[in-house]
Amino acid sequence: MDIGTLLPAWSALPFVGILLSIALCPLLAPRFWHHHFGKVSALWALVFAAPFVLRFGSAALHELLHTAIVDYLPFLVLIGTLFMIGGGIHVAGAFRGTPATNALLMVVGTLLASLVGTTGAAMVMIRPLLKANRHRHHRAHTVVFFIFLVANIGGGLTPLGDPPLFLGFLHGVPFFWTLGLWKQVCFAGTVVLVVYVLHDLWYWRREPPHVRDGAPTPAERVRVEGGVNLVLLAGVVAAVVGSGIWPGHEMAILGVSQQTGNLRRDAVLLALLGASWLATPKTVREANEFSFGPILEVAILFAGIFVTIIPAMAMLRVGEAGGMAFVVRAVREPAHFFWASGILSSFLDNAPTYLAFLSTALGRLFPGVAEHEAVSRVIRDHPAFLAAISNGSVFMGANTYIGNAPNFMVKSIAEEAGVPMPSFFGYILGYSLPVLITLFLVMTWLFFR
Repeated sequence: MDIGTLLPAWSALPFVGILLSIALCPLLAPRFWHHHFGKVSALWALVFAAPFVLRFGSAALHELLHTAIVDYLPFLVLIGTLFMIGGGIHVAGAFRGTPATNALLMVVGTLLASLVGTTGAAMVMIRPLLKANRHRHHRAHTVVFFIFLVANIGGGLTPLGDPPLFLGFLHGVPFFWTLGLWKQVCFAGTVVLVVYVLHDLWYWRREPPHVRDGAPTPAERVRVEGGVNLVLLAGVVAAVVGSGIWPGHEMAILGVSQQTGNLRRDAVLLALLGASWLATPKTVREANEFSFGPILEVAILFAGIFVTIIPAMAMLRVGEAGGMAFVVRAVREPAHFFWASGILSSFLDNAPTYLAFLSTALGRLFPGVAEHEAVSRVIRDHPAFLAAISNGSVFMGANTYIGNAPNFMVKSIAEEAGVPMPSFFGYILGYSLPVLITLFLVMTWLFFR
C-alpha cells in the first residue's frame, strides 16, 4: 500500500511551519533568524522525521533516502555550481543609466537568467545596474523591475533558470519542454519591460539637467572579467541536457533507484564548480563581493524543506485516496493551478510549491500511476496543467520580497548602495498589485482559461 494513503493531513504541518518560518522570521525577528535559521530548519525536520521513522520504520527511511538522493543532492549540486560560476563573472566599469541603457541591462539580465539561474543572473547584473544609476535621484523603481524580470520571469525558459523547473526536470519533465513556454515568458517579460521603460522615462524627465547630460569617464569603460566561467557555463548546459538525452541504466544507492546519467551529470557539475573556483582570479570574486553565505543558507534551509515536504508529496501523489483529498478536489482547472501555485510562491518558496502542485495534478489526473509515467501522460494529454504550475511558481515569486531568494538579496544589495527601497507592503501596493497582478489576470484569460 502506498504510504501516502496512510499519512494524516496534519503530518504536513511541519512543512507549513518551516515555510512560514522562512517567510516571517527574517521580517519579524531578523537577528534571531540570522543566528539560528539552521536550528529552526533542523527542528522542523526532526518534528516530522522522528515520529515518521518510529511509525513506518524501513518504509520511512526509504522515503527519506529517496528524497535526499533523487531530489535534494542533485538540486543542491546544480544551484551550487551556478552560484559559483555566476559569482566568477564580473562586469567591470559602468554604463550611464539612461532609460535605453537600463532597458538593455534588463533584457541582458532576463535572458541570462534562464542560463545561469535567477540567483546567478541577479548577482551578476545588479551591481552594474546600480553603478550605472548611482548618479540618478530616482532608482528604486529600477531595482523593483529588475526583481520582476531578472530575479523571476527570466528564469522561466529552462530547468537551469529557476529551482522549480529543475525539480520538474528531476521528476521527469524533459529538459527542452520548458522552451515551449516561450509565449508566456515573452509576453510577461515584454509587458513588464514596456511598463518599466514608461516608468523610467517619466522619472528621467524629472532628473536635474546635470544628471541627464552627464557622461562616464574613459576609466569606466565596460569589460567582462572572469570570462573562463562563460565556457564553464556552457559545460553546465551540456551536462544537464546530456543527462536527459542519455539517462543511462538504473542502479541502486542505499536501496534507492537512480539513473547513472544523473550521477554522471552531478559529477561533471562538481568538477565544473571546482574548475570555476580554481580558475577565477581572486580579485574577480572580491569585486563581486562573493561569499558562501547565501548558498550555505540555501543548503541548510532546503534540507529541512525537502524532509518536511515528504508527507504532502505522498498524500497528493495518491489523489483523493490521501489525506489531502480536499486540495485535489479544490484545484481542478489550469487557471486554478496557475493562481494556487502562484499565490503560495508569492509568500512561501516556489520550489516546494511547484512540487506540491505537480503532485496535486498527477494525483487528480492519474492517481496511482508511477510518477514518471504520470508526468509523461500530463505532458501528452494535459500540458496546460503543467504550464500553469510552471508559470505560476516562477512568475509569481516576484509578487513579494520573500517570494524568491534573489528578491531579498537584490533588495539588501540595493539598500547597501544607498537606494531607498519601498517597504514590504509598499512593494506590493505600489508595484506588484498594479503591474504584476494585472498582468497575471490577463495571462489567465490568454493562456489558462
